Amino acid sequence: MKKGLLAVLALGLILFLAACGGSDSGDSGNEDDSSSASAASNELNITASNFDFDQDEYTVTAGEEVAVSLSNEEGMHGISIDEFDVKIEGEGEATFTPEEPGEYTIYCNIPCGEGHADMQTTLVVE
Repeated sequence: MKKGLLAVLALGLILFLAACGGSDSGDSGNEDDSSSASAASNELNITASNFDFDQDEYTVTAGEEVAVSLSNEEGMHGISIDEFDVKIEGEGEATFTPEEPGEYTIYCNIPCGEGHADMQTTLVVE
């Protein structure tokens, strides 16, 4: 009886460890650089993690509608771009049309801890 119970427990442990093992996301490390900050695109896909955004700078074209989406990788974040009345709290989307070229601050609008005040990035409108 004890051997049978031990075998069941061992099998359960093996299955548990297999389920908790690493997953292969299929990322071969060859990322498409189409999200480069140097190329103007009017679709912004911003990813926020703890006290950081995925890019230091995002570039769009003046006079064209911009679709911005925010996803959170770690923690709960939001974004604001005051000059364009953009406000996303948590994950979401917004659109706006920047008319004037320049540099504008994108910042986290949800207090997220000690690094919150430094959670900023730049929107470049060309």
